[in-house]
Amino acid sequence: MSKLSIIVPSYNEEEAIPYFYPEVNKVLATMPGVEPEYWFINDGSKDNTLEELRKLQKQDPEHVHYVSFSRNFGKEAALYAGLQSATGDYVVVMDADLQDPPKFLPEMYQLLQTGEYDCIGTRRVDRTGEGKVKSFLSDMFYKVVNKISNTSIVPGARDYRMMTRQMVNAVLDMPEYSRFSKGIFSWVGFRTKYLDYHNVERVAGESDWNTWSLFKYAMDGISDFSQAPLNIAVWIGTFAAVLSILGFLFVIIRHFVEPGSSVFGWASLVSIILLIGGLQLLCIGILGKYIGRIYLQVKNRPIYVVQEKK
Repeated sequence: MSKLSIIVPSYNEEEAIPYFYPEVNKVLATMPGVEPEYWFINDGSKDNTLEELRKLQKQDPEHVHYVSFSRNFGKEAALYAGLQSATGDYVVVMDADLQDPPKFLPEMYQLLQTGEYDCIGTRRVDRTGEGKVKSFLSDMFYKVVNKISNTSIVPGARDYRMMTRQMVNAVLDMPEYSRFSKGIFSWVGFRTKYLDYHNVERVAGESDWNTWSLFKYAMDGISDFSQAPLNIAVWIGTFAAVLSILGFLFVIIRHFVEPGSSVFGWASLVSIILLIGGLQLLCIGILGKYIGRIYLQVKNRPIYVVQEKK
């Protein structure tokens, strides 16, 4: 028997969990020789998600377990907590809303059994049902991060993936505070195959990921796996400095060529000062982003705090 740990980060998923558990069990029934182990991670939900998990655990105490955080620490912390709790030979990460089709579980397991791969991931080939702005920003993120980072991230890749114990242990060896799992999964390497599928609507409830949340998540991913923003700041500073020197030389030469000439007005001068000041603030902000991540890391605070676990 192989043990399969199923990690389910859950935030305000009280409506989806009653659909998720029987649907996955139905698929697992077609996988002989596999013993499931569920790890639901309640990420400080504000609804009755914890109550639903307690009921589920009482129904199937042998296979269902949960970890409940003291507050909302974010999906990345929930995913990390699940990986730490999982004891299976194979580990799969899934969302409770069934946007990660359980039907792929048998195929994932069979492909890993061949020994040819260490991870079977999934990739959405379209974003049907999502807003155009959200889809555009997502596509742009993958294009930008793959150009400026040494770590390649497959466009449309989901957290939904099945991994061997060896790969899970490699991910757990990276206890960094600011986490971007898509990048971490790619950075640790290992042989990975992706299964393509079309976008699936949520089975119940509403997504807590709005455009602004995804934008901040994308910025975290870029700063975690690329130093390009710092290089951009250096080039902006260099360009501004060269421009200032040229302007200074122009003023001096003009003074000798046209004695008594004056500057063409304060408006242009103010505009230049505002431009240079804005560039300086931009560069300081980029630098502060990286320093802030160092600050959070060196404080060595726990990534999450557990309030209840069964």
